[in-house]
Amino acid sequence: MSDASAFVPLLLDWFAANKRDLPWRRCRDPYAVWVSEIMAQQTQMDRVVVYFNRFMDRFPDVAALAAANEDAVLKAWEGLGYYSRARNLHAAARRIMAEHGGAFPATFEAVRALPGVGAYTAGAVASMALGLDEVAVDANVLRVLARVCDIDAPVKEPAGRARAETLARELLPPGQAGDFNEALMEFGALVCRPKTPDCARCPLGGACQARHLGIVADRPVLSRSKDITPLFVATGVLVHDGKVFIQKRLPAGAWGNLWEFPGGRIEEGETPEAAIVREFREETDFPTAVSAKLAVIRHGYTTYRVTLHCFLLRLTNGASVATPPEPTLTAAQESLWVAPEALARFAFPAGHRKLIDRMANSLWLS
Repeated sequence: MSDASAFVPLLLDWFAANKRDLPWRRCRDPYAVWVSEIMAQQTQMDRVVVYFNRFMDRFPDVAALAAANEDAVLKAWEGLGYYSRARNLHAAARRIMAEHGGAFPATFEAVRALPGVGAYTAGAVASMALGLDEVAVDANVLRVLARVCDIDAPVKEPAGRARAETLARELLPPGQAGDFNEALMEFGALVCRPKTPDCARCPLGGACQARHLGIVADRPVLSRSKDITPLFVATGVLVHDGKVFIQKRLPAGAWGNLWEFPGGRIEEGETPEAAIVREFREETDFPTAVSAKLAVIRHGYTTYRVTLHCFLLRLTNGASVATPPEPTLTAAQESLWVAPEALARFAFPAGHRKLIDRMANSLWLS
């Protein structure tokens, strides 16, 4: 066992005195812990608490989530991003109802087999809610172990991660896995932070190899950063007789099953205005023209930086027809003409939701 075992009782004592009062810690219900862990992926904790409380009010148990339609689940998730998490959560609830009689799975392997559940999430639920001796290694845990145990390989690459997971298993105190895993995560979030670790007040400093060696800033060892790809995209808000056209994306791919305004990438040498007219024709067969430019919205993702050119569009024929025309969809599974105030009821990708918020404060329909 690593010499770092000296820090385990110190860590557990710190956690007992300093852990945050989070709603899913009050009950240890496996369903609640599972939902919280899925939400916490790629999301800051203060936002998770708000969404968690609202989600649990709407879907208080597995049965309620399984019985809901996907649009309702996506709408409740709107704003958290990474919508595949919500779709997998919904699919997993239905599997629990079908294969486990509505009872949450009671083993690590059964939890791990649920859609969207990886080794970390399964370990977190198994240890925190089911009382099993399983590890749960996330980014906070990797960082703490890299510093305390001086892991000199990139912890987000296979070799370094394997070393961290082995250490976590060696250090795990039997019968206290839930507290141990949560303590590591909490300590990484509150004290052993990525860029501003609070080493001066760290209660584990005497057991930390990185602090002893003066290399806290060099741990964890980082992988080569990924390049950020810029994407230039055009989207159009087509209005006809007071109604707005929206379409539902195909199930596969980015933002599957979310609603959107049609659009796509701006091709080389093409203006944004020409791009949106072309994209609308290709995706709906509607002939359109630009009435006004609504906004330029920028939104960042893990490896992409999107610049979204947004336009107000009109039909170039049939403008006097009161009944909105039917599209020929090539990039969507469903479409609707809706009143502008109804847009709030549908789940949109973040960039389009920003556009809707921008439009709500303008006189764009006039």
